[in-house]
Amino acid sequence: MLEDKLLIWKFNRGDREALRSIYEKYKDGLVTLASALLIDVASAEDVVHDVFVGFIESSRRFRLTGSLKSYLATCVANNARNKNKAGQKHQNRQAEMTMQDVNPPDAAAMFGEELRQLSQALAQLPYEQREVLLLHSYSGMKFRAIAKQQNVSINTVQGRYRYALDKLRSMLNGEVQK
Repeated sequence: MLEDKLLIWKFNRGDREALRSIYEKYKDGLVTLASALLIDVASAEDVVHDVFVGFIESSRRFRLTGSLKSYLATCVANNARNKNKAGQKHQNRQAEMTMQDVNPPDAAAMFGEELRQLSQALAQLPYEQREVLLLHSYSGMKFRAIAKQQNVSINTVQGRYRYALDKLRSMLNGEVQK
């Protein structure tokens, strides 16, 4: 947290090395988050790119009031949601086709069987549940912050999280048939 505040201080004063450090520190995690939300690596990279372009444009006026990781994750989630609203309504069908197109031996070598199964299960979750699950579990955001970001009650967020976990458990345990 202190390291992030120092990086932001330098970033606000035009230090390009600080921006590079922020990008290198958070890029992989943000792409992973965006990939899980969009189920498409190319779109995920675009979303993260757009977040950092916006971040650069705010360089002189950006003020960090909380966790930089949570801030960037929120930006990624918002951009992913906007990308979905802007015409990616066939996300679940595309995700299923993408996962079927991957050669299983290649996927096992690249990702491992467990990761492939988890990716398939995540792709089947409703977007709202997937977003809450990933923001809380992966990015460490508090339910209250997610509720504020999504403009819903904390109970709704907690319900989405619980339903997502229950559905994932069922799918990964083979209780839900595809």
